[in-house]
Amino acid sequence: MPMNHNNVVVIPPDKIHLLLQAAIAHHRSGRLAEAALLYGQLRKAAPRHFDAAHLGGTVALQQGRPLEAIPLLMQALRIDPRSAICEMRLGLAHLGAGKIPEAEKCLRQVLARQPDFHEAWDNLGMVLKSAGRLEEAIAAHRRSIEIQPRYAPGWYNLGLSHSWVGRSSAALACHERALTTDPSHPRARFGRAQALQQLHRIEEAIAGYDDQLTRFPDHHEARSSRLFALNYRDSHARETVFAEHAEYGERVEASARDRPTPAPKSLPTDSGPPERKLRVAFLSPDLRTHAVASFLEPLLAHLDRSQFDVFLYHDHFTVDATSERLKAGALIWRNFIGQPEAAVETQIRGDAPDVLIDLAGHTGQSRLPLFARRLAPVQIGYLGYPNTTGLAAMDFKFTDLLADPVGDADAFHTERLVRFAPTAWVFQPPAGGPEPSPLPCLTKPNVTFGSFNNFAKISDLTLSLWARILDEVPASRLVLKSLAGTDLSFFARLTRQGLDPARVDVLPSAASIYSHLEQYSKIDIALDTFPYHGTTTTCEALWMQRPVVTLAGNRHASRVGVSLLTAAGHPEWIASDEADYVKTAVSLASDPARLGETSRELRTALRQSPLFDYRAQAALFGAALRACWTERMTRVTSPLSTTPARAASPVAA
Repeated sequence: MPMNHNNVVVIPPDKIHLLLQAAIAHHRSGRLAEAALLYGQLRKAAPRHFDAAHLGGTVALQQGRPLEAIPLLMQALRIDPRSAICEMRLGLAHLGAGKIPEAEKCLRQVLARQPDFHEAWDNLGMVLKSAGRLEEAIAAHRRSIEIQPRYAPGWYNLGLSHSWVGRSSAALACHERALTTDPSHPRARFGRAQALQQLHRIEEAIAGYDDQLTRFPDHHEARSSRLFALNYRDSHARETVFAEHAEYGERVEASARDRPTPAPKSLPTDSGPPERKLRVAFLSPDLRTHAVASFLEPLLAHLDRSQFDVFLYHDHFTVDATSERLKAGALIWRNFIGQPEAAVETQIRGDAPDVLIDLAGHTGQSRLPLFARRLAPVQIGYLGYPNTTGLAAMDFKFTDLLADPVGDADAFHTERLVRFAPTAWVFQPPAGGPEPSPLPCLTKPNVTFGSFNNFAKISDLTLSLWARILDEVPASRLVLKSLAGTDLSFFARLTRQGLDPARVDVLPSAASIYSHLEQYSKIDIALDTFPYHGTTTTCEALWMQRPVVTLAGNRHASRVGVSLLTAAGHPEWIASDEADYVKTAVSLASDPARLGETSRELRTALRQSPLFDYRAQAALFGAALRACWTERMTRVTSPLSTTPARAASPVAA
């Protein structure tokens, strides 16, 4: 081809149309890299070509490169300022780059010109959701489907927004409407399964994830959500659960290898001396008023800043007082809500953390595929998820001896387990909470058991054990707490497992943490769930001076209570089998006076436990971080310590 004096290929005008058609053909077939290359050639040959800029920007947006898409789409709008679809896509590019005000401005401008543009209303809803304006987002999605009732993406996105505000039944109806409108919708089955899980209909949710994965085997998010749901089952073999986690890891790591610009295969060689100050980053959607933050905040507050720079990567639209406190103690704070993985990866690689810690696992809003691409020399799982991630690229998991016993637990993790402290948790009770109240059984003729755990954790086995306890303690009652518990199907489950619904009270969700904790005044003894123990609920019950009875199992999710009660100084409330669980609860209920004395001592004992020894726990946490870093940098092969001794380093000699 001829070239001009700047050595740029000159494409004859009659060839430009052919080049555009070839680019569009690649684009429509999903060959985005080839399409992007041809659109780029077209822009060089015809700088004022609208489609070259517009479609080139669209491809960049689809590839998860919003910062590259923005200038291309702006260039296209300068060529044709009237293009509503181009300006809408510019709004989406701004959203992907985390520029929410700019995104909203673009979409508002589009709708000012074309108020019946249903797709723009739907996308405005996504922008508003990312801004945390959920009711406005719901209104925007509703407007979209009012204009075009057969617009399946609008129904799907409306369902997601309902889920965010806890309207799970409405979410389920929206996802089912999306499927009715378009049975081939790529995500509506996934959304439906998520809504079922939020409604605590675990078996139906798992079946829904299976249905989604049958159609879309590489939908990693659906596979991840399914793994989370498996933790609630009381009949799933441990070996099977581990195998499914490992399969997830293999799939996402294969995808990571297939993506362009693969992650480095070797660790940096110029990382400096092992003792240098380390950049430690935490990635989580829960850096806000949330259970994860209540366990993390005391550790971060006491982590030695002469040894560690703390980077916090939030991934949620909610930024509240807890977020602001965490932010104040961080060298870097970023919020990745709404941003595509490629943009998040670019940002994290630019920050170059030495250690990257995942606090979410498979609990939702997972960024685990990024960890599969090795974003930091050391990658660690902690706190949020009660199982392995399944990723070979997740180097370590922080835990303790009781939650994950040596030898037995190691075989069921792709990570190396670092048992860094006597208990893997610290607990920070909510500020300004109520004082504990006397046990109701001290003034009433009956004992009241209770569980404030997530209803999804209440398995059929748990219900059957509670039925046995009530049978052995005459006139006793059971108090549960959740709006979902008023569903008729739940009361049918109670009956099937031998519980008389007339002896069960279901409290509504509390309006505040104060009123939530105040509701412990209604119970005498807290009963833990099985196989998925409570964590926050156990700590809160102990803080409100209520004994907790737990049943020890053979995996992390069913051993959290073992660790917490041992740390609190009450291992006698840990049952070894089902009969012992019933016996322990009945024994506590048999002597109200002794139960009252034990209750009055609980808060003091808790304050004296490792759960409240923030400084010591943070020192052990920091020592474990340093040891993991040193081992990775020097490729030490000696095993990490399996004891919770307060040694300076958890690496064995």
